[in-house]
Amino acid sequence: MSEAVLTISDRIQSKLDDLTRAERQLADSILENYPASGLGPLTALAKDAGVSVPTVARMVQKLGFKGYPDFQAELREELKAKVKGPIAKHDAWAEGVPSGHMLNRFTDAVIDNIRNTLGPIDPDLFDQACSMIAKSGPRMYIVGGRITHTMAEYLFLHMQVIRPEVVHIQSTSNAWPHYLLDVKEGDVFVIFDMRRYENNTLKLAEIAHKKGAKLILFTDQWRSPVHRYADISFSGKIVVPSAWDSMATTLLLVEAMISTTQNLCWGDTKDRAEELEQMFDQTRLFRKFT
Repeated sequence: MSEAVLTISDRIQSKLDDLTRAERQLADSILENYPASGLGPLTALAKDAGVSVPTVARMVQKLGFKGYPDFQAELREELKAKVKGPIAKHDAWAEGVPSGHMLNRFTDAVIDNIRNTLGPIDPDLFDQACSMIAKSGPRMYIVGGRITHTMAEYLFLHMQVIRPEVVHIQSTSNAWPHYLLDVKEGDVFVIFDMRRYENNTLKLAEIAHKKGAKLILFTDQWRSPVHRYADISFSGKIVVPSAWDSMATTLLLVEAMISTTQNLCWGDTKDRAEELEQMFDQTRLFRKFT
C-alpha cells in the first residue's frame, strides 16, 4: 500500500452518507479500534459489530474491495505503516526516489498532504472546535508528545494571549498526572498524537475523558488510539520523502485555529495583548528602533 493513497478509514468517511443503518454500525465498529479491528475472521467482525455476515461483505465491496481477504490485506499494510520508525520510513521512499531537487519533491508532497487533508474536513466541525477553545469559562489544556510537543508549545504560546486559564501539559513528563487533579467537567483538552503513538498520551486522554473533559485531537491519517475518547478529531496527512513525518499540515490547521479563535474573542484578546506589550516594554525584551 502506498502511504499517499486513501486509507480504509478515509474510504469509510467518504462513504458514510451512502451506508445503510447496519453498515454505519459496522463502520463505527471498524473505526473504534482501527485498523486492528478488521484483522480477525469475517464472522468475528460481524459479531463484534452486531451485524450480519452479508452486511460485512456488502460493506467491503462498497469500499472498493473484491472481498474480505483484499480488505484485510490492505489493513495489514496500514498497520505496518502505523508502526514504522524513521529508518523504515526512509527505506520506503528512497527505493523509488524520483528525479528532481529535494526542495521540489518535498514541497510537492506537502502540498498534496494539505490538499488531501483539507478536503475531508467539515468546516462546521472546525468552527465547533474553535468555539470550544474560545470559551473563557472552561480551562484549556494543551498536550503534546516527544515530537508533537513543538505543536503544543506553539498553540500554547498564542492561546495564553488569546484567553486566560490555559495549561500546557507535557505527556512525556512523569508529572503529567498532577495536572489532571484540577480538571473539571467541561474543560477542554487539545491533544497532539502522531504515529508512533505514545502510551502516556493515551492514558492521559482516557483519564481526562472520564473526568468529563472535552477532547480535540490532532493526529495522522491512521488516527491515534486517542480518537476513541475525542469529541473532535482532525486527521492530517504526514508522509513526505523523509525518515521523519511532516508537521506542515498540522501547523496549518493549528494556525487556522489560532486565527479563528482570536477573532471569536477579539475584545478580550486585544486587552490581553495590549497588557502584554506593556510588560514587554517594561522588561525591554525587544529592541526599539524609534
